[in-house]
Amino acid sequence: MKKIFSITLLMIIIGAGTTKLAGQCNPDNFANACIPKLSSGFNFLKSYKVDGEGGSKEKVEYSYVFTKGTQYMINLCATGTATDGIIVTLFDSSRNKVASSKINGQFISAIAYPCNATGIYYIQYTFDGSAGKCGGSALGFKR
Repeated sequence: MKKIFSITLLMIIIGAGTTKLAGQCNPDNFANACIPKLSSGFNFLKSYKVDGEGGSKEKVEYSYVFTKGTQYMINLCATGTATDGIIVTLFDSSRNKVASSKINGQFISAIAYPCNATGIYYIQYTFDGSAGKCGGSALGFKR
């Protein structure tokens, strides 16, 4: 009887150690939820995971080539309030800030950017009072 109990207890401990805790970040869910939230007329290009790894990361950054004459939209999805303190900032190839989702202290859930020059653009996510430091984002375009 003790042997069965010991084996069962060991299996429970091993199983508990390999399962993902409920409080951990799952940015895939947020990124997938953002795709249908792109504004009408925008076509989905790419989704992004925004995982601050429990606060160990100050920023998460991606790059994408934007094309002149195209309008782009980047939206945010997070738990709690609309953006949960996650800010998306767009930089051009010279690292000049061209758009941000924090305007006059207000957080907005999407930014639109009419591209004037083809090149690499940097999409940077930072955390300003974010509780979970976890979210997702979707990039869309229209001509």
